[in-house]
Formats: sequence, C-alpha cells, structure tokens
Amino acid sequence: MREFDFIIIGGGPAGAVFAKNLNEKYSACMIYTESQKPCGGLLSEDAQKYFTDRNTALPDYIFADSRITCVDTFDIDQRLARKYRRFYLNIDRLKFDDWLRGFVPKKTEKITGRAVKITGDENGFRVTYISGGKQSEVRGRYVIGADGGDSIVRKTFFPERKIRRYVSIQQSFRINASVPDYACIFDRKSTVCCAWIIRKGENMLFGGAFEPKDCRESFEKLKKRIEQYGIHLGQPISTEACMLSRPENTWQIVPGNGRVFLAGEAAGFVSPSSFEGISRAMYSGEILAKAFNTSRPLKYYKKHTAKLRFVIMLKLLKSPFMYSPFLRKAVMISGITAVKK
Repeated sequence: MREFDFIIIGGGPAGAVFAKNLNEKYSACMIYTESQKPCGGLLSEDAQKYFTDRNTALPDYIFADSRITCVDTFDIDQRLARKYRRFYLNIDRLKFDDWLRGFVPKKTEKITGRAVKITGDENGFRVTYISGGKQSEVRGRYVIGADGGDSIVRKTFFPERKIRRYVSIQQSFRINASVPDYACIFDRKSTVCCAWIIRKGENMLFGGAFEPKDCRESFEKLKKRIEQYGIHLGQPISTEACMLSRPENTWQIVPGNGRVFLAGEAAGFVSPSSFEGISRAMYSGEILAKAFNTSRPLKYYKKHTAKLRFVIMLKLLKSPFMYSPFLRKAVMISGITAVKK
C-alpha cells in the first residue's frame, strides 16, 4: 500500500493551493473528482485580490464571459426589482480548478477518484477510494479535508460539529432575449436562500440553493415563478447538483484536531450571505500549508485564520438584510447602494 505524509481529499481551490504551498520535504497525494461545481463560477473582489497580491496573472482561457459590473436583483415574492453594482470575474469553474491544479508539484500524486471511507489509528490514516471503477487504498500521516460542502472528512471526524447544508441545483440554457445576463433572485416560496442567472459565453446558467427536502420541486417551482418577470428559460441543456454548506455561527467553523485538518468550505470558510467560498478556500489552503513549517500547525492555523472567521462573523450580521423578507424589502425600497435609473 502506498504511503504519504499527507492525503489531500479534494482538488478544488483549497486542496490545490494547499498542495502548491506545502513544503517540498513532504510527500502527498491528492484525491479529487473532475467535475463542474454548480456554483455560478464567479471570482469575487477578495479572490481577485488573492491573485493580485501574489503577482499571479489569470490566463485568458479560464474566462467564460466579460467582467460583471452590474447585477439585476429580483424579489419575486414581494415583487421588487433593483440593480446593484458588483465586480466579479466570470470564469469557467472547471478550467479554473484545472489551472490551479497545474501549480501542484509533480511529486504530488494526483488521483482522479472519490474517497469513500477514511479510518485512522495511532499510526496514521487509511483512505479507501474508487477510481475508474476500481477500489484502492492509500495511507498517510495526516488527512486534509478540502472536499467542499459534503465533506467526507468532516462527517467522519467531526460529526458533532454540524453545519447547515443546502442542495445547489444548476441548469444550462441557450441564451434568449428574455433573460438578463446576470441576476440574483429571492423567492421565499421556493427557497430560504437565493438563486442566480449568469451568462457563460453562448449559454446561461440558472441555479440556486435549496433545502434538501423536495429540492428539485422547489427548483422547478422557482423557474415557473420567475416567468412573471418575463424570464422564460426554455429547455435545459444540462443539469448539475451538489451540496453546499453555510455556517450559522463561527462555532461551525472547524480547523481540525492536530492530525485531521479542514480547509475551505469543508471547514466552514464560506460566506453565509453570498455563499462565496473560492477566496476563503485559497486563503485557508495557503495558511494551512504554511502551518506545517511550524512545530504547532494547528495553533498556527487557528491563529492565522482568525481574520477569515472575523469576516464570516460580519457576513452573519449582513445575512438578515438579504434573507429576511422584511429587512430585504426595506433595503430594496430605500435604494441604498442601488444603481440609479
């Protein structure tokens, strides 16, 4: 059985950035799936700053469309509409993740597959995974959970630290004139969270976050309800779904326990207001890698992710103004920060 110092579960922004920055004296393998995460695929200003501060240019081929400077916002239930300034980079998430993995050192073994079981003892951890229909195992001294909102690492080792989860459903459609290029949609009758419309080249995405129970029915209901704004999506080209996590307090953010560590969304480093997680995944992955240059990695990781936890706390204070119908209505009617017509 192959043995490594680190087994990294997940090859998205958190896992890729961790592997890139891990001290070369360590051996590591990364187990990940090559799939498009139905998250909209936008780089926030925080994510853009991450690359700017590291003097890293983004390649042209990862972009899906032009820069987003304005987003239409609809409150279907309360029949309100506003336009707000936002500054996102519109990317192809699959190409973006693959580009990030290109920075991972060649000595790190990459395994395209899915981890299905993790067990540990005083000698380390055994990870069982399925790749190409075949089941295999690897051993490691440390396990890094960078496997997103439905993290097997978190569920295995920190089951008591529960975090609110939703199902993200997203469909691709051909562009038509009735659909805005970029939109954020609220509708209490369909979801307690939000939905989005994002143009991607010649296609557009319509997706949202829904309570797990009857999530597909809620998704289809919302598609019908946006028609009252003249938005007719047509026939979907493809459908994707995954689990999303959303912290309701900072206690739900779990760095690790000294041998098992969590990064990115698996740890709870995701915005409770916008669900933005790419920037936090990269920052936490980098900090965690640097932690292993110290004698007390868990202490270092907790200390240097304090800023991320503080920002999430601020986002928790902001969330009611987005997701409480009463407060959202007050904000939208006031026109605060909205683009003037």
